[in-house]
Amino acid sequence: MSYFGLPYIHAVFDVLAWVASMTVFVLTTRHLIPAEALPANRVTHPGLYAVTAGAGALCGAMFFGTANALLSGQHALGFSMVGGIAGAIAAVEAFKRFTGVQGSTGIVFAAPFAATVAVGRWGCFFSGLADFTYGTPTGVPWAVDFGDGIGRHPVQLYESFAMAAMFVVLIQRFVARDRFWLKNGFYLTVGWYGLQRFVWEFFKPYATLLGPFNLFHFVCLGLVLYAAMMIRSGGRACTTA
Repeated sequence: MSYFGLPYIHAVFDVLAWVASMTVFVLTTRHLIPAEALPANRVTHPGLYAVTAGAGALCGAMFFGTANALLSGQHALGFSMVGGIAGAIAAVEAFKRFTGVQGSTGIVFAAPFAATVAVGRWGCFFSGLADFTYGTPTGVPWAVDFGDGIGRHPVQLYESFAMAAMFVVLIQRFVARDRFWLKNGFYLTVGWYGLQRFVWEFFKPYATLLGPFNLFHFVCLGLVLYAAMMIRSGGRACTTA
């Protein structure tokens, strides 16, 4: 019996990822992150802030996911994690510009985001070929046959392990009350996500836009540049997440 393409497997891991994210959010905000860093204590309309971030994430995920699918010859509605984080950042930047909020408010989302990707990508992995997140053919010893007789890079697991490693580092730095990480943890997480995802995109069968680079390469590059600029500026600009 194949473990790939089982009915509802992606939905199961989506739920697990959501539970992991919410659990980490509650634990870190109550026990590891100082109260002054919490968005609810710095944003005048925290409810609207959350809705704006969620709406931006959904729009970004659908826009970039569908665009990449169409460019790659897949005529279907797509969702993209990297598009979602880019959309959320853009939406929050706009929200903060209009409300005049200064400094970073994203630290509470760093560990939950890392946990979401670490768990959720297993759903993509077990969905197999139907999910269109599999890697290109390879002869490496850890290649995975998703059901078509071709060994492929398990890029879903590459991403899961990379973000699990970031999650561990975040928790360690929070426990240590590391001021640099408490101030820049969101940017470091976004930068790491963009960097590792940029590398894995070379092992995916997506259509390219320029040379060897596909659409997600450029989104990842934008995330890395955003993170680097915000860390360099010390988080003082108003257009921060």
